Amino acid sequence: MKNLYIGLMSGTSMDAVDAVLVDNANILPKIIATHKHEMPLSLKTELSKLCHPDDNEINRLSEADILVGELFANATLSLLQKAQVSSKDIIAIGSHGQTIRHRPDLKFTLQIGDPNIIAARTDITTVADFRRKDMAQGGQGAPLAPAFHRVVFHSDKTDRVILNIGGIANMTVLKANDPNFILGFDIGPGNTLMDAWISKHKQVAFDKDGQWAASGTVNKTLLKKLLADPYFKLPAPKSTGREKFNLKWIPLVLSAGMTAENIQCTLAELTAITISDSIKKLLPKAEILVCGGGAHNDYLIKRLQTLMPQNTVALTDDFGLPADWIEAMTFAWLAKQTINKQAIDLTKITGSKQPVVLGGIYFQQLGRKRPRLFP
Repeated sequence: MKNLYIGLMSGTSMDAVDAVLVDNANILPKIIATHKHEMPLSLKTELSKLCHPDDNEINRLSEADILVGELFANATLSLLQKAQVSSKDIIAIGSHGQTIRHRPDLKFTLQIGDPNIIAARTDITTVADFRRKDMAQGGQGAPLAPAFHRVVFHSDKTDRVILNIGGIANMTVLKANDPNFILGFDIGPGNTLMDAWISKHKQVAFDKDGQWAASGTVNKTLLKKLLADPYFKLPAPKSTGREKFNLKWIPLVLSAGMTAENIQCTLAELTAITISDSIKKLLPKAEILVCGGGAHNDYLIKRLQTLMPQNTVALTDDFGLPADWIEAMTFAWLAKQTINKQAIDLTKITGSKQPVVLGGIYFQQLGRKRPRLFP
């Protein structure tokens, strides 16, 4: 019998909502349909402004919360139409929402996209606000994906690192000889600096295949300055976001007089070095399975392979799950755990004091015959 859930994810790039319909009947989930729902430029612009302190934030945040909720609901409805599946056949939606602020140093995180609106517009029970329950137990609130990575990617034969290169790069460490071992943390900038830099200079959303970075040369002085940031030496658990790693973080004095393509190349090298250094410290001979938007940056992937000759680097597609949809699938899976009251153990990942059932549940309209939610 099918066990259908929907996962919704919008990352730091804010270009679209990833929506995936998943059958969670078995341990390994099966993708039924996917849909990428474009985010209007006006909304992306407003969300980008909200990520940094500004005037009239409460009103603007509330308006954006509604708009993102409507956007996520529309993404869900478009996905269902594409899949020719009725909303009444879906047990729940898992919505990550759009991160506006992530400040574990101040013990708060904020993802918007009102789940009340998603549940009302789709008539599907919606699970959201996953991160704050973890923070309430003393955790960083991120990353959450390692719990899902262990379920779908652990191998009894070889050590593995699951490397997600989104706006922020994060990794999950899985050891073959210890199925209970797991470690995960945010490494640092993935695509966010490269995307912001090329957007500023080329007016495009991202560096396709890393071609612009490949046309430049690494500036060693700038790279050394960037690598000196204390975050990279912090022990796990740790998490970060665009609040820290944005264009204002790049030393303006050092960047003066440098060509734009050389800075892009240097930012790509920063991502490659911080990732490779983190992996080599923990699993110098592991299989590296890459997912997220950065998986398609050919230049970056080649740099990773060059920096880690003892490791094999491949996309998660080669292991049965498409790199573009891992994050959205994570939240479909997390929704299932929440609906079934299953605690997630993030104690070795976020630093949470104990396993906890994540998220809040926002029910669909009552009175209609729906799949049974609780055992």
